[in-house]
Amino acid sequence: MSNHIHLVATAGNKDLSDVIRDFKKESARQLLRSISGNRSESRRDWMLSLFSDFGKSNSRNSRYQFRRQDNHPEELFTGPFIFQKIDYTHQNSVVAGIVDNAEDYLYSSARDYRSGKKCGLLEIDFLV
Repeated sequence: MSNHIHLVATAGNKDLSDVIRDFKKESARQLLRSISGNRSESRRDWMLSLFSDFGKSNSRNSRYQFRRQDNHPEELFTGPFIFQKIDYTHQNSVVAGIVDNAEDYLYSSARDYRSGKKCGLLEIDFLV
């Protein structure tokens, strides 16, 4: 999706909220660096100005706000619930009208799950 991400993730021995926070912080840092360093990006100044304005309106930021600061985590306890969430994630690009079939979205694990083997762009570990 162009404006959000869905993940089924495990935190191992760490607190999942810390993992999400660190992921959001580091990915925002890298994306902002990429945007600011790309002089040929026609929307560069507009995007940086927008992120700066959002950052100024939130005391938790030092300069920019790239992402919303809320999350919607759900703990996955059972196999059926896990597959329901995986299917929801896969169907997200279809519902948004980006593709007709979930397997056609390049940044989805749907093609991997459909084929039962690694064939998509993303690095995944099959849950079951």
